[in-house]
Amino acid sequence: MSLKTTLLAAAAAAFVAMPALAEGIMVKDPYARAATPMAKTGAAFMMIMNHSGQDDRLIDAKATVAKKVELHTHKEISDGVMQMMHVPEGFEIAAGEMLMLERGGHHVMMMGLTESFEQDKVIEVTLTFEKAGDVVVDVPVDLKRKGGHGDHKMSH
Repeated sequence: MSLKTTLLAAAAAAFVAMPALAEGIMVKDPYARAATPMAKTGAAFMMIMNHSGQDDRLIDAKATVAKKVELHTHKEISDGVMQMMHVPEGFEIAAGEMLMLERGGHHVMMMGLTESFEQDKVIEVTLTFEKAGDVVVDVPVDLKRKGGHGDHKMSH
């Protein structure tokens, strides 16, 4: 691999790792998963920080890699049985607070995938906030990641 190619690859990786930021909303550590590279559904997870001086709400998400994208959560329906469900009203993020989109909790659900989720592929997800508007996030596919968000130690 040439030095130029190596530098371009390093710059691209650094760009993907940079947090998305718009109108006081910062998105960190995004990643997407599917059960297998050929699965018909996938999900995106990330940390969303509201640095604005006002409460906001994540109300929608879009991705060109899926026929349908919804905001989902898991809810216990009986004796430890969890059900995934669409949350049409979205997720509130108070001023100065963080929203975790994580496995087993709130997440962006992508159904009817039109492209396979292969390791290290980057997909574009547009998050729509009630006040901040659209935030475009480059989300790397990470099929190897275990639960949680990297080495972050946070209470939820």
